[in-house]
Amino acid sequence: MLNPFIQKLRHRFVLSKSDEKALTNASAHLRGVHSRTNLILEGDKPDHVHLIQRGFACRYKVLPGGVRSIVGFLIPGDFCDLNVSILGAMDHCIGTISSCDVVRIPRSVVNDLTAHHPALNRALQWAGLVDEAILREWLVCMGRRSADQRVAHLFCEFLIRLQVVGLATKDSYAFPLTQLDLGDATGLSNVHMNRVLQQLRGSGLVVFKERRVTLPDFAAIQSYAGFNPNYLQLNPKAPPYLTI
Repeated sequence: MLNPFIQKLRHRFVLSKSDEKALTNASAHLRGVHSRTNLILEGDKPDHVHLIQRGFACRYKVLPGGVRSIVGFLIPGDFCDLNVSILGAMDHCIGTISSCDVVRIPRSVVNDLTAHHPALNRALQWAGLVDEAILREWLVCMGRRSADQRVAHLFCEFLIRLQVVGLATKDSYAFPLTQLDLGDATGLSNVHMNRVLQQLRGSGLVVFKERRVTLPDFAAIQSYAGFNPNYLQLNPKAPPYLTI
């Protein structure tokens, strides 16, 4: 299987064989991590960066009362904490949602990649900027979109992001998240999230079956959610699907 990070970068950059070999070597040593396991906690001072190769993870904060707020989902090909060493300590937690394969890359290796491979340096900067763009879009969703639009928008985002790394068909993808996960990402209670999912299902915008999400009419749910994928900064002409 192609390294999902390389697969993602190919949608935006032309990498040399040397670049791809360096990335492959840096991410060769996987470790399996069980679902619902913390990779790193707020306050930790990391000397490695984490790269998700398989499975779903998330960035999250825990409020004083114990309530969790998910501030980002991580899928195969995503770096979790690429630049946090510059800040010195984590200001959020990272944990798995499903079982995952994770690579821990020493900071020294990342520094070597950026110093000796200019294309990779640019690509890693791009990856960090896209993370920031996703967070901005989530802020817009939380502040200006209705509850059902927020959830529909998230389903659209997942489709495009998973297509890029070969983990979605033209209209569907495996989906390990629970209602609670979705609620923690969209600011909705479990009861409210249940109503929203029933509404989206009843309108025919989303189909749920055997832990898989299908968006049978992407144009319809895209319009409903006000989803514009420009913030993902992808090449719309790249194969295989990319409904953008």
